[in-house]
Amino acid sequence: MAVLCRPAVAVPEHIVTIEETLEVARRLYADHPQLPLALRLVENTGVATRHLVQPVSAALQHPGFETRTAQHTEFAKEHVPPVVRAALRNADVRAEDIDLLIYVSCTSFAMPSMTAWLINNLGFRPDTRQLPIAQLGCAAGGAAINRAHDFCTAYPHANVLIVSCEFCSLQYQPTDDSIGTLLSNGLFGDAVAAAVVRGTGGAGVQLQRNASYLVPHTEDWISYAVRDTGFHFQLDSRVPTTMAMVAPALQDLLSSARWDGLDFAVVHAGGPRILDDLAFHLELPLSMFRHSRATLTEYGNIASATVLDALRRLFDEDLLCNGARGILAGFGPGITAEMALGTWQSAPVVPDWESELLETAAAR
Repeated sequence: MAVLCRPAVAVPEHIVTIEETLEVARRLYADHPQLPLALRLVENTGVATRHLVQPVSAALQHPGFETRTAQHTEFAKEHVPPVVRAALRNADVRAEDIDLLIYVSCTSFAMPSMTAWLINNLGFRPDTRQLPIAQLGCAAGGAAINRAHDFCTAYPHANVLIVSCEFCSLQYQPTDDSIGTLLSNGLFGDAVAAAVVRGTGGAGVQLQRNASYLVPHTEDWISYAVRDTGFHFQLDSRVPTTMAMVAPALQDLLSSARWDGLDFAVVHAGGPRILDDLAFHLELPLSMFRHSRATLTEYGNIASATVLDALRRLFDEDLLCNGARGILAGFGPGITAEMALGTWQSAPVVPDWESELLETAAAR
């Protein structure tokens, strides 16, 4: 059964605090009639610090859509390889052992995908399958885990590498002063994350089942407006209320497994209300979402990388017993929920055929 191994995560070196963010907003949008509202919204995000691929002074410039796209690619080539190598080490596999490479990014677009560059430059086999995911936004972290699970179910001896590369700061739009954009300017951060899903062997979260759910008629609640200057993030004020509509799908998934409780939860934290509402609707303690909240506080909303970073924190805490039950979930445009259930596997899973060989050798 597929096992999601310890993720590797890296954030860039340029740090911006919430105080600096608020000061920039006051300076740049001093005449905005809704500035007090925007400042309150940013203060309520729960974000204390964010990491950016450029200094704040550079991030506040817009060199043009073409230049920004090129910057995203160059930053990816710099920041992704060390994280990929760390994820492979965590899973005790080599690049040539990977059968499917899933590359997730909602903060730029390239064709061919970065999967082609990774295969050509990091030692992956030429016959490695490629699956770029670009348009599921923050939900894509959960979707990548689920597609990796599906692949390993179809090909039980396969290994899948998930890579999330999100440079949200490269989407800053200085001429866009909508409330949703001003909020996003103080919410999103940059990060790269990667993790291996092994079809056999490996320690971590043994994936049991997964599901997707689209909240009907909410496709315009989170979106990009594509303009001459690039991608403009659009956020409807109703988004924070969506967990009431998503929670039944999560409960259905739990019911399908006949689980009567959870020991851990790893979810995308779009904001503190998302976590509070999930705890309420699923009747879980707020402490269950401490890792997602820590990611939000220390890194901001890092889009699809959020789920992998929260999972990394769960590994680092190292408190779970073998067989502990948990849920992983990402939420994003659509409104889409990508959900998975898994149990904690503290030691590598030995395939049945290997167990038989070991038993035979011991008998001799």
